[in-house]
Parts: sequence; structure tokens; C-alpha cells
Amino acid sequence: MHILIAGATGAAGRALIPLLIANGHTVTGTTRTDAKAGALRALGANAQVMDGLDAASVKAAIDATQPDVIVHQMTALTGIDMKNIDKAFHLTNRLRTEGTEHILAAAEGKLVVAQSFAGWPYARTGGRIKTEADPLDPTPPKGIRETHAAIRRLESLVTQAGGIVLRYGGFYGPGSGMSKDGGEQVEMIRRRQFPLVGNGEGIWSFLHTDDLATATLAAIESGRPGEIYNIVDDEPAATKDWLPYLAETIGAKPPRKVPAWLARIVASPAAVAMMTESRGASNAKAKAELGWQPTHPSWRQGFPAGA
Repeated sequence: MHILIAGATGAAGRALIPLLIANGHTVTGTTRTDAKAGALRALGANAQVMDGLDAASVKAAIDATQPDVIVHQMTALTGIDMKNIDKAFHLTNRLRTEGTEHILAAAEGKLVVAQSFAGWPYARTGGRIKTEADPLDPTPPKGIRETHAAIRRLESLVTQAGGIVLRYGGFYGPGSGMSKDGGEQVEMIRRRQFPLVGNGEGIWSFLHTDDLATATLAAIESGRPGEIYNIVDDEPAATKDWLPYLAETIGAKPPRKVPAWLARIVASPAAVAMMTESRGASNAKAKAELGWQPTHPSWRQGFPAGA
């Protein structure tokens, strides 16, 4: 098939392009600027300049490339501001809403596979590990409500159009914020700027970028239209377990401990909720329906290799 990756220069696109090509697919990747087109060609993909927030640009790119499948990986992350998560994600949220609308309008019935997120969007009540059938948080904490609404909107648009939504876990590995070569979150942990907040009971689900690629390929080739899949490893983990382990893995000092009441003041209620109340995700549906198995089944083995 000819597969168009919208937003191909991020960690997801860079992991996905070589795998798709190795499996016999033709790949075109989009980028907002000509300056990044060479990096896509170096990976073996064709390059197409496209502005995901411009409906005419999106339509022109899809008309010009005529893909069989469109993989929506558009983000615009430039760092994490835990004091105002919605502000940091503002452009990404526009790509999740306006950008998704533009892609679906131009896709004309082609399969769209779109990136979403597994973890804190789930309701912070009930069991600690959530499936795709479990509800999302009806009352997101202050500081992440715009981001939460954008995720809901993307998932609704894509599934109603017969597309497939992939709720990825937190990325680690090459090109991600948890990479050994300049990953922002790893550097924060080195500087002890990523504290352990409150009881540290918030559950996180992780995903190596290699496994992101294999799961996305599986969804393209055998996913059911209109479905949502959690794409995460086998071991959701409490912050109090994974954060000190990652610090030790990279040779950093143990994370500082900050009480929840103080974190609400210096960071945000959303940051506290992520560290103390968030839920993990089950990958059982993706394994059963996509025939997918993560090659890094646990962050315990994956962190030393990937971060």
C-alpha cells in the first residue's frame, strides 16, 4: 500500500517509516518545512510539505500523493510545562481537532489511523488498569481540560468516520523525551527536576518506539474500522516504582519527594493527578485482535536499552 504519514518527523514517524518500507509499503511523510524533507528521504520515504492546520494544504497534499492509508501522527510539542499543560499542548490540541477535521475531509473514505494517548485521560476511579471500554475522565483536573477535550474530539471524529484510534503509552526510546540522547524528561530526571509527588500511586503505561511502529503496522493491516486500541507494554507501573528505577538506570540521584499540596501550588492540579491518581491501560485487545506482541514487554527491561 501507499501510506501517508501526516507529521512524519517526530519520534513516531521516524520509527514507523523504516518498518513500513521493510514490509513492502510505499511511504510518504509530511513535514511543515522543506528543511526537514531531507531527513524523511534519508529514511527512504517520499516527502511532502503540508501544514496540518491549513485545510487547503492538507487537501493538496492528499490529492497529490493519493495514499491508500493516512496515519495521523501530527503533534507540535516543544517541551512540557507542568504549570500549564494545556498551554504547552495548545498547537498539538489544534492538530488533534482542526487537523483531524482537515484530514478526514480530504481523505474521502480512505482509512485513517490516528494517534491518541492511554493513561491519564481515563477516569480516575475504579480499577487501576483500564480497557478501551472503560470511560474517560468526566471531570479532568484544572490545567489539562483543553488537552482532554481535544483527545475526546479526535477519537470521536476518527471512529465515527470508520478510522482506527491508537492510544499509545508514554514513549521511550530513540527520538522521544525518554531517550538517552538528549531526551527532555531524562534530562529533567538527571537534574532532579522530575520529583516523586505525593504517594506516587499514579499508574503510567509505557511504549518503546519500536513497539509503537509494529503496533501501528498491525493496525493498518488488520485493525477493525471504528475501533480504539490501547498500545502499551505489559506492565503498567506506579510512579513510585518506575521513576526511581529510571533515575538509577541513567545513573542519576533518586528523585526528590514533594508533597501533593505543594505540587498543586508550584506545578498544577493536573500534574498532581498524573503522579498520584492516573490509571494504566491494558493491551489485551490489541494482542487479541491485531496479533501484536511488544518486543519490549516491560519498562524494566526496556528502560536500560532505550533510555
